[in-house]
Amino acid sequence: MRIVYILLSSTFGMHQYTADLAQTAIQAGHEVHLATSSRYAADRYGPGVCVHTPVSTGGTGFGRAGLQWRQLCATNRSVLDLQPDVVHITGVHLWNLPLLWRLRSAGIRTLHTLHDLDPHPGVQHGSLIRLWNRLVIRSADHLLVHGEVYRRRLLAAGRSPESVTAMPLLHLFGGHRNVEQWEYAPPQPEYGSWALFFGRQEAYKGVQELLKAGRSIAAQRPHPWLVIAGEGGSSVADNKTPPGVEWRSRRIDDDEGSDLFRRCGLVVLPYTGATQSALIAAAYAFSKPVLVSDSGALPEYVTPGETGWVVPAGNVQALAGSLYSALADPDRLAHMGQQGRRWYVEQRRRAAAMMDNMLYQTAGQARRYQTAN
Repeated sequence: MRIVYILLSSTFGMHQYTADLAQTAIQAGHEVHLATSSRYAADRYGPGVCVHTPVSTGGTGFGRAGLQWRQLCATNRSVLDLQPDVVHITGVHLWNLPLLWRLRSAGIRTLHTLHDLDPHPGVQHGSLIRLWNRLVIRSADHLLVHGEVYRRRLLAAGRSPESVTAMPLLHLFGGHRNVEQWEYAPPQPEYGSWALFFGRQEAYKGVQELLKAGRSIAAQRPHPWLVIAGEGGSSVADNKTPPGVEWRSRRIDDDEGSDLFRRCGLVVLPYTGATQSALIAAAYAFSKPVLVSDSGALPEYVTPGETGWVVPAGNVQALAGSLYSALADPDRLAHMGQQGRRWYVEQRRRAAAMMDNMLYQTAGQARRYQTAN
């Protein structure tokens, strides 16, 4: 089949996500195209993806860029000229809706990933995004979500079971060469006596709750016990930071990120308003356990006591207690990390089969093989 992925945003993380989908489709034998902005993250994609850049916009289109009608028309023409069997729209952009309507009128089957049925707390254009979500749910032939909790919500909203697929969010950070190496031959892990918080530091990710929990940990563990790595967050450093916390408030490149995941004891995601995160799968890929909150679909990715810990979102005391006991037992971290690696390998196998089945189902074609049980 000919698959066209559409990602009009230049958002880095969305290109990481789309690159993984595209590579999975290539491995399944499909012809893969990408329609995107000329500002896309080119190093994320493998050589098998044919890239088309009909637009030059950045952002998600919920601002002035959304008024550039000529670029929307150019995108529409570019996709229609490719005569795809399936179009998969992978990220948030205002133009996705008119594209869905135009593609449907042309008889082209559409698949749309919905990352956040509920906008993150404090996000700009929250009310508009909620309306946009409702219209996407009505317009796409098939929806992909990354949590069973969201699949159930879509079914309750009237979507048919065969038109919604839920699977874990499994892509790794890194360029395509790095990802291939880390997936099949990850670096030998170490289990340091410190936790890693990784990624852009937004309010809904619970950094403040983590620092509050750290005040009791720092009194008992004077040596470094936490590394916070990612853009943002410098405003809460210094006098508000407990001892033993290392800040790397900048964009982390692939090699540095790989080294952090390889050496940490566990990865902590104390999110208070998240829906899902690919960082859980990344931790497992590097054979590291996780400590997550029960926000959104995060608990679906964790087997408590085997691959990690789950604590109530915003509960500083529970976060501190679990984090302290985890860091005190490196042998257990190693054992749970190995369990997480097995989870990751099995989920990747299952997801590849589910993804291929979803593409054929969306296109209205017969499957070539049965989805793995």
